[in-house]
Amino acid sequence: MDRAEKREFVAGLNQVFESTGSVVVAHYTGLTVAQMNDLRSKMREAGGTVKVAKNRLAKIALQGTQSEGIQSLFEGQTLIAYSDDPVVAPKVANDFAKGNDKLVILGGVMGATALDADGVKALASLPSLDELRAKIVGMISTPATRIAQVVNAPAGQVARVVGAYARKDEAA
Repeated sequence: MDRAEKREFVAGLNQVFESTGSVVVAHYTGLTVAQMNDLRSKMREAGGTVKVAKNRLAKIALQGTQSEGIQSLFEGQTLIAYSDDPVVAPKVANDFAKGNDKLVILGGVMGATALDADGVKALASLPSLDELRAKIVGMISTPATRIAQVVNAPAGQVARVVGAYARKDEAA
């Protein structure tokens, strides 16, 4: 990497730390290329990104951001996983780490809040923004359906009574 590439990498990483919903930092020592590609593809499908971070450049990129508190996590072979949705990166990284003990989650950051490994796991257990939106829409539409049923019920009862009288008159 020459100086210009390093500058671009640091600027891109700085933008990641400033603007994404959450960042997860993990050790990946011992992961094969196939396993790393699998992690990248799962993260990409969910809407996140995985990058291998040079520790020195990552620490430079962290300077001046609200995420500065996680500089100590960048020791050894580290990667970062990030996404705009604060739950996606922790969820995918945590699920991958459950099936592969070579990925060790060290911690992360959500906005200005630094997270330890347990914090990342707790964040991974939350529903994503899309799941929350679906639940809210379901909660809003359920009362509307019930109101329609209640409003239609008296009309249905009147129709049944009229139908019963009509059948009674036909029988007589």
